[in-house]
Amino acid sequence: MLRPRKKYTVYDLRQLKGKRCLTHVHVKSPEEAAAAAAVGVDLMSCSFDSPEAQARLPKIVESAPDSFISAATPHGMATPEEAIRVAFEALEIGASSVYCSSSPRIIEAMADEGIPVVGHLGMVPRHVTWTNYRAIGKTLDEAKDLYRRMKKLEDAGAYAAEIEVVPHQLASYLCSQTSMILMSLGSGSGCDTQFLFSNDILGDYDERLPRHAKAYRDFRAEHERLQKERIAAFGEYVADVETGHFPESSNLIEMEDEVMQVFIGSLDKE
Repeated sequence: MLRPRKKYTVYDLRQLKGKRCLTHVHVKSPEEAAAAAAVGVDLMSCSFDSPEAQARLPKIVESAPDSFISAATPHGMATPEEAIRVAFEALEIGASSVYCSSSPRIIEAMADEGIPVVGHLGMVPRHVTWTNYRAIGKTLDEAKDLYRRMKKLEDAGAYAAEIEVVPHQLASYLCSQTSMILMSLGSGSGCDTQFLFSNDILGDYDERLPRHAKAYRDFRAEHERLQKERIAAFGEYVADVETGHFPESSNLIEMEDEVMQVFIGSLDKE
């Protein structure tokens, strides 16, 4: 069912804090963005961390023109100046905000320029050498550290933060203690948005489904079925060519015999 609505602003999101949990999907393609928009997904995010992703952003924005879309900036931006440049490029293309997992120093520089920035709390996949792939915040020390990190992001000017794989009780409490929009990825239902990647929703990868995710389709099986169909179709084509069954008369363009004979005769005179 189509659910038309106006495009959110950061102001709107702040007014909704504590009133309802928003739906939030990370999309990989214009087709996924259009599908999410069609059913009224509240917020979307997408990658903006490679030349391919940067070229894809305009198509995603075009496919979901009334949707709030955050663009995930590259990890490892070396300077505030680089971060500001990349962020403004994304906003100029049509992103509504940017995601950045860099330090509060980088985020503060972006926020000072009026750039709406989403930070990151909890497990950071690219920083797992420090933590391993596991929940963050189950111990007293980690819970205190998460609180301090949240306040640093808030002070830096981030309007929101993704909070990844944190105990749901702690995530709910932290959400009540900040003006930021907290976006739960594997951190329970007590935050301001419920965030999943399209890969998880669609079952579109070979790895084991994460504990915090839920697959609503099995696209991996569909890809395997389509690959079998590709192989079968190509094999039938090869067989048809080898046995003379392709092309058939219906695949051919006819020329009148009289014209063909006149053409051949004309060559003899040259």
